[in-house]
Amino acid sequence: MWNGQFKGTESDLVSWAVKALGERLPPAWKVKELRREVRRENKRADAVVRVVDPDGKSVDVVIEAKRWIEPIDVPGIVDRLLRNERGEAVLVVASFLSPRTRERLKQEQVSFADATGNMRLVLRKPGLFIETPGADRDPQPPATRALASLKGRAAGRVVRALCDFKPPYGIRELADRSLTSLASVARVVALLEREAIVVRNKNKAVTDSDPDALIRRWTQDYSLLKSNSARTFLEPRDLKSLLAKLGNMRAKYAVTGSLAAGIRTAALPGRLAVVFVDEVAAAASFLGLRSAEAGANVFLVRPFDPVVYERCSESDGVNFAAPSQTAADLLTSPGRGPADGEDLLVWMKENRDAWRV
Repeated sequence: MWNGQFKGTESDLVSWAVKALGERLPPAWKVKELRREVRRENKRADAVVRVVDPDGKSVDVVIEAKRWIEPIDVPGIVDRLLRNERGEAVLVVASFLSPRTRERLKQEQVSFADATGNMRLVLRKPGLFIETPGADRDPQPPATRALASLKGRAAGRVVRALCDFKPPYGIRELADRSLTSLASVARVVALLEREAIVVRNKNKAVTDSDPDALIRRWTQDYSLLKSNSARTFLEPRDLKSLLAKLGNMRAKYAVTGSLAAGIRTAALPGRLAVVFVDEVAAAASFLGLRSAEAGANVFLVRPFDPVVYERCSESDGVNFAAPSQTAADLLTSPGRGPADGEDLLVWMKENRDAWRV
């Protein structure tokens, strides 16, 4: 039933939600007394259902249905929800809820479900927790939305600038800093504003941004190995030797991955070096690397855009990618990369003044 191809009305969404809830309840739990268009004082709900446990204890679940919910819509929806002191739970239902929207609903302690199968229901009395995964991408995105993806060079440049530069700044200044067209910057910022990742004032200037959320949203569309072109090599000695040789290389490069995270966090020395270079073959020759599939300990990566070299840091004569770039690369890397990426994001949150320009 929940296949993501929902084309009905909000009333149909309510029916789907009630049926899906019933299918996911533990044995002997029941859904009863569906009431639609419930009004109480100056608030209303699309429906209210009663969930009953095996002992006969029950709780009302208020259902609010929307065809589409953007992250920026969540506070307004929460303010309008019909809730009271009787312990009612709230279930927000939509055809699709993005990861960012679901996270914001969690923060507001609101349960949710969508037509792709994402569901999270938390009841206190009687106690119940249900969580099932669905899609992270909309199977039928609205045709009216100007931009729904952060793929590509322009988006990467804008995301990096929003991460690295402290607001406030206008769209034109952001375009200058990211070396990107005004039109591209405006589209990216509009998308991120809808997703409640950046905040703008009445003059449309960016007044605040969340680097952690920016990077996580970017990595839904950016990947170290899919967005860039990588080749694998073997450094026959060790990675310390590689770093020493990089310090003498005149060609442009930037070390990313766990080695770059390690200059800022307590990450253990990585077994894999990842280095952005424009000319992979020439760099491999200068560094004395051997082409290898099995046993490779070096990735030389031709970048999707020169932005990977922007705002690098130097340590012991070696150029390391900016934290924002490194975190995105780690979160989309194989092996222990994502874990190191999470550690780096924690460091970035605790030390914003140390790395934001």
